[in-house]
Amino acid sequence: MHSKRQLLTDTALQLFYQRGIHAIGINEILAQAGVAKKTLYHHFDSKEALLLATLEQRHEVFTGWLQQQLSDTQAQTNIRQLFNALQRWFNNKEAQLGEFNGCFFINTSAEFSDPDSVIGQRCRAHKQRVKQLIRAHCGPQQQADTVYFLMEGAIVAAHTGGQRQAARHCLTLLQSQLAG
Repeated sequence: MHSKRQLLTDTALQLFYQRGIHAIGINEILAQAGVAKKTLYHHFDSKEALLLATLEQRHEVFTGWLQQQLSDTQAQTNIRQLFNALQRWFNNKEAQLGEFNGCFFINTSAEFSDPDSVIGQRCRAHKQRVKQLIRAHCGPQQQADTVYFLMEGAIVAAHTGGQRQAARHCLTLLQSQLAG
């Protein structure tokens, strides 16, 4: 990727993730990145195109991170590793994901009311991919779906409710369910 394009994408992702898409204007991204408006429009024809690039970048980072957490051959180990990693992320101890500010895809979809828009579709595709990865590595489908829904709920609880121990609670719940 061209270095100015990458700089713009990195800067926009950081600002969008920290403060929201609608709260950030193009001029703020340009000032933070130290590039001219002409450079921005050379690489992106609109703020939406820049947002789509940030969604793609975050998707790649997050799914790569998720695959690392689900690398064991045993479903129970993967589940434990996943929720322990989520717990670290919620408490800003997963450098690969950066400072925790909820799920970028949930946050983005909350700002765009049309689920059929390109942005809505991209957010939905990300969630589908996450669900596929969980299903492939966390046991039978019903168990994997439970893991997926608990993971999503833990992310929301940690972000919107400030419950930074949510992943630990989910893991305890899952372990008691699997033992019983």
